[in-house]
Amino acid sequence: MAIIGCGPAGLLLGHLLRQAGIDATIVERSARAKVEARIRAGVLERTTTDLLHRLGLDARLNAEGMVHDGFLLVSDGVPIHVDIAALTGLRVTVYGQTEVTRDLIAAAPERGLPIVWEAPDVAIHDIESDAPFLTWGEGERLDADFIAGCDGFHGPARAAIPAALQRCFERVYPFGWLGILAEVPPCHGEVIYASHERGFALASMRSPTRSRYYIQVPEGEPIADWPDERLWDELALRLGGEVGARIVRGPALEKSIAPLRSFVSEPMRHGRLFLAGDSAHIVPPTGAKGMNLASSDVAYLSDALIGWYARGDGAGIEGYSDRALARVWKAERFSWYLTKLMHRFPEDGPFERRMQMAELDYIAGSEAARTTLAENYVGLPL
Repeated sequence: MAIIGCGPAGLLLGHLLRQAGIDATIVERSARAKVEARIRAGVLERTTTDLLHRLGLDARLNAEGMVHDGFLLVSDGVPIHVDIAALTGLRVTVYGQTEVTRDLIAAAPERGLPIVWEAPDVAIHDIESDAPFLTWGEGERLDADFIAGCDGFHGPARAAIPAALQRCFERVYPFGWLGILAEVPPCHGEVIYASHERGFALASMRSPTRSRYYIQVPEGEPIADWPDERLWDELALRLGGEVGARIVRGPALEKSIAPLRSFVSEPMRHGRLFLAGDSAHIVPPTGAKGMNLASSDVAYLSDALIGWYARGDGAGIEGYSDRALARVWKAERFSWYLTKLMHRFPEDGPFERRMQMAELDYIAGSEAARTTLAENYVGLPL
């Protein structure tokens, strides 16, 4: 098996295949240090934690992961608690994607999972034949039975599927998230999603001593316009009340602006090539579905490949795309819904704001509505 991309999707797939005795090699264009330094999301569904437990690569997750029983929606300072444990019997775990990536990379040598680092100009060949292969660099080549494109939105895998056979669906949002990572304790014990007249804000964490905050900013906003003090002031204002007052300020370890989009490419398989993770779909970070959706892709794909190698069963391979997309679209729906509910859109007026307020009021007063939120937040069943 040839796997393009050394993010969580590629690493999880490689480890699951090696655990089943299937040879796999990961080819990554970047250096190891760059991959391990990427700052990404940190709320893990049970889908993701179950895979790490299954692989026995959960020592740091178990020791350092922060188990959460719920989250808060805040509308103009008024909190609505969604008790996911009481409503679903399940929990989520806060453990950074950066740490998951480091754990999986560190375990690769002892598990017999080769990783080729700094492989430039990866190209995909003969995916419609029984003998696909990769090339990169100065004549490097990797022959394989199958190729998995876990190479992100801008990688070569999706582009290798003929355009005439693809259908792409996209919604680009007219704002971004300005994020700050700081070595300060979190202002609250749970993740907070806040809707304010000045825009959305998110309070999250990576550990008991490290916090991650975001605010909604207009599309194209220069990051230079947001010195640390201005960002902290805006966070306190949007989170409001007691929560805003409890924010501990500190210098930024990392600060960046991320654009938001919803994107799906169908199908997720062509010939001997499979797409998984961001190569096939992007969700806005509202709802924390990105990495978790990649994990569900990998769960489906690894089962399909293990069935093919162990029993010669091709049904899983044939059905992979449809099976994965059914879950992808439900996660896309939830992320889109929560984004629409909690953000201020420049084209919206007083009517749309009243709709947001009515929806939040309904959630506050309806256990059924909170249950729907909780079920989607902890992750729908595979």
